[in-house]
Amino acid sequence: MPGRLSDEARASGEQRIEVRVSSEAGTGDAVGGHSGLRQRTLPIAGGPPAERADAAHNRRKILAAAADVIAARGAEGLSMDEVARAAGVGVGTVYRRFGDRAGLVYAVIDDREREFQASFLTGSPPLGPGGPPVERVRAFLHALADRTEEQSELLLAAEMDSSYARFNDGSYGLYQMHLTMLIRQVRPGADAPYLADALLAPLAANLFRYQRHRRGLTLARIKAGLDDLITGLQRPVNDPQPTIGHDL
Repeated sequence: MPGRLSDEARASGEQRIEVRVSSEAGTGDAVGGHSGLRQRTLPIAGGPPAERADAAHNRRKILAAAADVIAARGAEGLSMDEVARAAGVGVGTVYRRFGDRAGLVYAVIDDREREFQASFLTGSPPLGPGGPPVERVRAFLHALADRTEEQSELLLAAEMDSSYARFNDGSYGLYQMHLTMLIRQVRPGADAPYLADALLAPLAANLFRYQRHRRGLTLARIKAGLDDLITGLQRPVNDPQPTIGHDL
């Protein structure tokens, strides 16, 4: 995923990040069967970009209507058509503004996402800059587990809207770049981008909700499992793999 991550690797002071992501507009709730690239500017530690007063008013109405629908019927009951009717705008306006159902769900959870991003980009250590890299990885994954716990139903609706919805959203790209940077400091020579994806995989909303609600895992147990994965990062790249018994 091409993009750029300000000076976070050095001082973590940048307020906005632009990531170009591939988006299939022909999947899910997309309209018109058009495919192409969609560029999202991640809302990090600052307000939304400046917009016309009428556009801002429509955005507020659409998000308020979407929040009402989610409160009444859950994220699975969210319909672009119904949101448009409740907000008093055309459905085309909703699609143009948010792209698809996943984009609308992510916009509803955007305020919490802004807080989370600010905490690991500019907050206090160990989550923010200044702590040992391995402790920042641990703090980040624990905080992301908490964040997923808080809004797992909304995240599930957004991530399952299309095959790559989780990865098309700019937030995932930021998480992956952040972890890649830290992993390179913890374990030079490792395949840091792959390991970053591997550490993020357990926090996909569908797996997270399955473990919490079907298997009954506690949040503490999930965090302990993440800690075990992090322990492997501290092993030198050329260390032999531990022998696994045949009875496992």
